[in-house]
Amino acid sequence: MFGDLMGMMGKLKETQEKVEATKKRLDTVLIGEASHDGLLKITLTANRKIKSIAIDDSLLEDKEQLEDYLILTLNKAIEKATNVHETEVAAVAKEGMPNIPGLDMFK
Repeated sequence: MFGDLMGMMGKLKETQEKVEATKKRLDTVLIGEASHDGLLKITLTANRKIKSIAIDDSLLEDKEQLEDYLILTLNKAIEKATNVHETEVAAVAKEGMPNIPGLDMFK
């Protein structure tokens, strides 16, 4: 019984290390998003860190329009990055979880 418990603890530790490695790797995965007309382009990592923002000069003339573009485009980019992040981390975590009857955390 203790051997099984020790094995499970080892597997959980290994899984935790894999999850951390995956999170670190996601710093290198870039997600791009652009406004519907391409006047604003945003790049961020799958860990939701902004890497670049490119703004067309025409947007600099209207502060409210620029703010609207930033909000809409940033929200879309963050949503995409969050989906990639959650999918990647969940896949690694599920792969390494021990099979404990009655504990189906990832359905």
